[in-house]
Amino acid sequence: MRFLIIGGSGFLGGELARQCSAAGHEVAATYLTRPGETAGVEWLPLDVRRREDVAALIAAFQPEAVINTASRSADWTTTATGAVNVALATSATGGRLVHVSSDAVFSGAAIHYDETCVPDPITPYGAAKAAAETAVNAIAPTAVIARTSLIIGDGGSPHEALVHSLATGKGRGVLFTDDMRCPVHVADLAAALLELAASEYHGVHHVAGSDAVSRYELGRLIARRDGLDPDRLPSGRRADTNAPGPIDVRLECGMTQQRLRTTLRGARQFLA
Repeated sequence: MRFLIIGGSGFLGGELARQCSAAGHEVAATYLTRPGETAGVEWLPLDVRRREDVAALIAAFQPEAVINTASRSADWTTTATGAVNVALATSATGGRLVHVSSDAVFSGAAIHYDETCVPDPITPYGAAKAAAETAVNAIAPTAVIARTSLIIGDGGSPHEALVHSLATGKGRGVLFTDDMRCPVHVADLAAALLELAASEYHGVHHVAGSDAVSRYELGRLIARRDGLDPDRLPSGRRADTNAPGPIDVRLECGMTQQRLRTTLRGARQFLA
């Protein structure tokens, strides 16, 4: 297939580009400030906030499938408006769209959320992601909206970097014991997104790990894997702070997992 990865220089985008290239697909990936390093990938500069630029790039490349991973937590225009621009341009060329969303669209009030649950965000980032979902669904009803959670790899993710800095005493902060998520390995997530892109499925899918763990437990798992002392990790409770955001959000992925060949492993498995 002919793939375009929007946000290809990011952590998830880079893994998507690598898997696409390894599978023999024709792939281009976009970047904002500097290109990625994956061989066999055509790297294209793009600011998703510029509608005319998005439309021109997608019209020129004519992808069969577009996977949009681009977002910025503090930037509504990138996260929400950028998603609109990508959806409009993809629809105009008849391509298939997979839009990557987040568990941040939920407040945590219900704790458990399956693919039928309606967003109720409580942060600006969650609101931008929810707005993007609504727009993508309206513009491209055959698109896949893939909600995911904390993305972990074999090193290189922001959470892994934080754990290393805290365990070595180079960073400041705490890992919350009551902040629960369903972390997913970046390789599993990328493989699942590529499966969904090649399928005829549409609508909301949940692509997260099978284990619900706290950020503190996740940190301890990462520290042990990497030969660091987990007992050096400082802990605390989000409920005791003014830190914004939901406390306990667990994505239920049963429907999605039934449709996938890719196994969505839990953190206790992929960090063992």
